[in-house]
Amino acid sequence: MSEKVAFLGLGVMGYPMAGHLAKAGHEVTVYNRTSTRSDAWVGQYGGRAVKTPREAAMGASFVFTCVGNDDDVRAVTLGADGAFAGMTKGAILVDHTTASASLARELAEVAREAGFGFVDAPVSGGQAGAENGILTVMAGGAEADYAKAEPVIDAYARAVRLMGPAGAGQLTKMVNQICIAGVVEGLSEGIHFAQRAGLDPVAVIDVISKGAAQSWQMENRYKTMIAGEFNHGFAVDWMRKDLAICLNEARSNGAHLPVAALVDQFYSEVQAMGGNRWDTSSLVARLNKDTKSR
Repeated sequence: MSEKVAFLGLGVMGYPMAGHLAKAGHEVTVYNRTSTRSDAWVGQYGGRAVKTPREAAMGASFVFTCVGNDDDVRAVTLGADGAFAGMTKGAILVDHTTASASLARELAEVAREAGFGFVDAPVSGGQAGAENGILTVMAGGAEADYAKAEPVIDAYARAVRLMGPAGAGQLTKMVNQICIAGVVEGLSEGIHFAQRAGLDPVAVIDVISKGAAQSWQMENRYKTMIAGEFNHGFAVDWMRKDLAICLNEARSNGAHLPVAALVDQFYSEVQAMGGNRWDTSSLVARLNKDTKSR
């Protein structure tokens, strides 16, 4: 069923996600801080571009946000020009930003008091997943709000699941990032070791990827890691932002994350090498100092 929706934030993830909503037949209004991006989206998909989140949210049954961090989410939701100022009672805001669980709980309470729903719904799958409409979505919020939003989210998702109340989606995404950090470091060390041992790293990965060492990172990143090519994928800056959220939450709940903390420091070394925008697989570059991004 066609819905009137708004999408706020047209970055590498939001742009194709909003496109899938339009292709699914929904009436989409978009907002982006850089208006040229909004204009380009409308030129490609139709719909309408507006100048403020408030205007985008007016009359929409669902408002989707996919921006950078907690402050960016607050900027597009709160205040006189924020989405909450334009939403009508009964509408639902779905936040796809990877942000803190405390922010999700804060916004859920603001939404509840104003008479609309809120679902925190960070995603996994990267730019390719967004473009191909096969993202994994981890949601937190009230069951009734999630049930209404899920059929619309399905336009760009392969898997969607409610993990618990507000904040549970963000907590689940933190688990995702903690696991990825350890896997990428292990793969980096394995490739580095194979190269130093005089083995053919491509042949090594071809063999071990058929066994217990297999992972998404191994299947999708080993060729570019071996070649020293990192100008693609999920940026180191964003991974460090996510790991900071994980480590802060761990300090609050008492979890011990020694590997995640160590890998976060390794990423700081990659940043010092000029790799702020390199893919997270560039951890191998700090082991092979002669490896250069191409």
